[in-house]
Amino acid sequence: MANTTARITVNGEDTPLSPAAPHTTTLDFLRERGLTGTKEGCAEGECGACSVLVARPGVDKPTDWVAVNACLVPVAALDGQEIVTSEGLATSGAPGTPPTLHPVQEEMAVRGGSQCGYCTPGFVCSMAAEYYRPDRCAHADAGDGADAEHGPNGFDLHALSGNLCRCTGYRPIRDAAFAVGEPADEDPLAQRRERPAPEPVATDYTRDGASFVRPGTLAETLRLLRERPDAVVVAGSTDWGVEVNIRSRRADCVVAIDRLPELRELRVGSDHVEIGAAVTLTEIERRLDGEVPLLAQLFPQFASRLIRNSATLGGNLGTGSPIGDSPPVLLALEASVVLADADGEREVPLADYFTGYRSSVRRPGELIRAVRIPLPLSPVTAFHKIAKRRFDDISSVAVAFALDIEDGVVHKARIGLGGVAATPIRALATEAALEGRAWSAETVEAAARVLRGEGTPMDDHRASSLYRSAMLGQSLLKLYAQTTEAVSS
Repeated sequence: MANTTARITVNGEDTPLSPAAPHTTTLDFLRERGLTGTKEGCAEGECGACSVLVARPGVDKPTDWVAVNACLVPVAALDGQEIVTSEGLATSGAPGTPPTLHPVQEEMAVRGGSQCGYCTPGFVCSMAAEYYRPDRCAHADAGDGADAEHGPNGFDLHALSGNLCRCTGYRPIRDAAFAVGEPADEDPLAQRRERPAPEPVATDYTRDGASFVRPGTLAETLRLLRERPDAVVVAGSTDWGVEVNIRSRRADCVVAIDRLPELRELRVGSDHVEIGAAVTLTEIERRLDGEVPLLAQLFPQFASRLIRNSATLGGNLGTGSPIGDSPPVLLALEASVVLADADGEREVPLADYFTGYRSSVRRPGELIRAVRIPLPLSPVTAFHKIAKRRFDDISSVAVAFALDIEDGVVHKARIGLGGVAATPIRALATEAALEGRAWSAETVEAAARVLRGEGTPMDDHRASSLYRSAMLGQSLLKLYAQTTEAVSS
């Protein structure tokens, strides 16, 4: 029997989820209701044609308008929440008159930013999220110029990194982004930021034998997972959404943990940083604001802003993928994971967490509650991602470094690797080749030869094993060149 109480606010209108199936994506839900500006391009979160705005708890204001991929998010995950589509951005006029375009839509139109039009609504929603970013105008350039990635209006082009234009119309889109001004005082979506975002609601949406459940507390969640060890646990659904769309995966029970308060905490203490498993990468980036430099280097290279607005560290570690970008960084930071079940918690060093391809020490009924990063941090850090594209791509190889170098000697070295074995790994032999030795060209060249032999690289469509090995060694040489250049300058 369907649960008829689950509802979502779409463009200001209260809308029941029923009769949608629990696995129905937000994209399909919207299109079935005539909101066809939201498009499906890739069904994997890589093109952005499906982006919509969601009202989320803000960092600088009570509410932020956040752009997400509607093709990945189950609509049941938005129970009790508010979204705005490209159709909802325009302001209705008097009866019989056309609506007034939103400033972002207006700039896209007058500057030729829309060609075939298929990708335009997605670009508009991602651009609107950046338009309403509270501190954007505070960083605006007083001059009349703009660099390649930031406009004189403070607009960060990385906000559009998850949106693909197949007509190669990026220059006019860039022009439109750099032309938008500050939201007017009477702008209803700007005013909405001053009121709190919707509170999390407990959800038990069931139809045709399948259910989507969001318990109200962590304790309830852990009890449910003990009863249903077969349940699929989701946070941002950036991985599960692809499984649903591309591989037609279905689950009898999906449990959402993205809004559990116990998994949404971020604390910087005297001896460690603790990051809740359900804090999104965008939230971590903005709340830490560079306090963990290695994470700050990771975030711009992790997928796109659209994905980072939903993805979490708990999800990235929970999938156990050997090519996830966060595990090498967290390995270099000597992080640990806090695992919780109905009986209590345990802390496991991340170096001991992975046991094989997409497998870990996490037991049935257990989930990741938080990630802990010990303090103090090593002062010399770097994250090198080798991929075919600079941004929004899957790594062929990922290497993270965290070194303590004092008086020209390497006192401590931690190196995390991804893409070169069945699991993310520490480069233990290379660490040993560096520690206690002078940070010199001779030491680094010898250690780079060791690093080339770490792991068990394989040939696949992204890179050959020989290329992966070569990139490992080259990454250490690059780090040495960067550090010596910094010292000399």
